[in-house]
Formats: sequence, C-alpha cells, structure tokens
Amino acid sequence: MPGTVLGFTEAQIAYFGLTVGLGGFILYMLFIVLNLARESKAGRFGTFVLLLVLSFGMLGFLAKSVIKWFVE
Repeated sequence: MPGTVLGFTEAQIAYFGLTVGLGGFILYMLFIVLNLARESKAGRFGTFVLLLVLSFGMLGFLAKSVIKWFVE
C-alpha cells in the first residue's frame, strides 16, 4: 500500500504518538518530579508545590484533551 508505514497512515501514526507517546512521557515526568521531591526531603507541602508548579504544563495539555473530547 503506497503512502503507509507498516499499514498505518501518517495521521494514524501522529495520533498514536501524540496520545500514547506523550502520555507515557507525562507519566515519566511525574515520576521524575516525585523522585525529586523524595530526594530533596521536601515534605508534604513541598511535594505539593513541586507537583503543582512543575506539572502545570502537563495539566494544561490534559485539560486541552478533555475539553476537545467534550466539544466533539
């Protein structure tokens, strides 16, 4: 089939990379933030602040996906 890679179109590969690939990367970044909080002995409030501040961009990406899902 011309125009495909392993039977997938470019749009399907891009969608898979955006949802699964970026979702896995977000989980990995959350692991890094939690590990940073644990190694720095931040405590409960410090861990909350680290998660809030460092994960704010990830929260925006997830909110965009949820809003897009509701609109469609």
